[in-house]
Amino acid sequence: MNEWFRLVKGRVAVVTGANTGIGFETARALADRGAHVVLACRDPKKAQDAARRIGPGTEVIRVDLASLDSVREAASELRARHDRIDLLINNAGVTGVAGRTADGFELQFGVNHLGHFAWTALLLDRLLDVPGSRVVTVSSIAHRFGRIDPADLRAASGYPASKLANLLFAYELAKRLQGTETVSLAAHPGGATTDIFRYSSPVFRGVNLAVARLFGRTPAMGALPTLRAATDPGASNGEYYGPGGLFEIGGYPERVKSSARSHDESLRKQLWEASLQVTGVGCPV
Repeated sequence: MNEWFRLVKGRVAVVTGANTGIGFETARALADRGAHVVLACRDPKKAQDAARRIGPGTEVIRVDLASLDSVREAASELRARHDRIDLLINNAGVTGVAGRTADGFELQFGVNHLGHFAWTALLLDRLLDVPGSRVVTVSSIAHRFGRIDPADLRAASGYPASKLANLLFAYELAKRLQGTETVSLAAHPGGATTDIFRYSSPVFRGVNLAVARLFGRTPAMGALPTLRAATDPGASNGEYYGPGGLFEIGGYPERVKSSARSHDESLRKQLWEASLQVTGVGCPV
């Protein structure tokens, strides 16, 4: 595993949702190995506390992925602070929570996909001329149950749909990045004991906790697929990493396969164009 991190020192890494769970462990692992890590989080107080716990080599920026205005403001601020980004890790996510974003989208789909889509599009030019730069998008096993109609993203809803969208986005971005210095990869944590299920029903929370404990899936273990996708010198454009054990729930990260639907080229393109339209952002690729 140490081989993964040999090129991390001195690099600028931006991690969304880095104040807790897998995002925190990802940020800490990168900072411990010499990266300068930007904790991009909705709650500045919690992010500052996380930065103190991680130690030197960190900074905080506020971004609320449930508001496209906030995403634009944060991206503009981050661009003013840094003329280059080496690693953009789209980790933040919500599940089991009802409601709509500030822009009228179902909350899980709006945060998990559309917020990150706009965030990436607005920052991508800071990565394009940086050798070895990477965008890593965190998906989930749940993507296999997702369905999306790109013709009506305001009707798109649910955690599985948002996680399918994450993969469709990561793969379409990988195709568009061919011939540039930047690559796009995806990862999923398997089962892990994190705060993402805090809004889910007690039964669902209990089942996930039991499975995570059975497979030894701490947040630190859950972060390993993301870290491999972000840092392994052997990782390539368009790859997807997850635990290599039974049902991809436990074990150390390996290259894994996603659903046939996530590789649907027509669906990928339609979702990309629809996402550009509803977010109102431009993208350099």
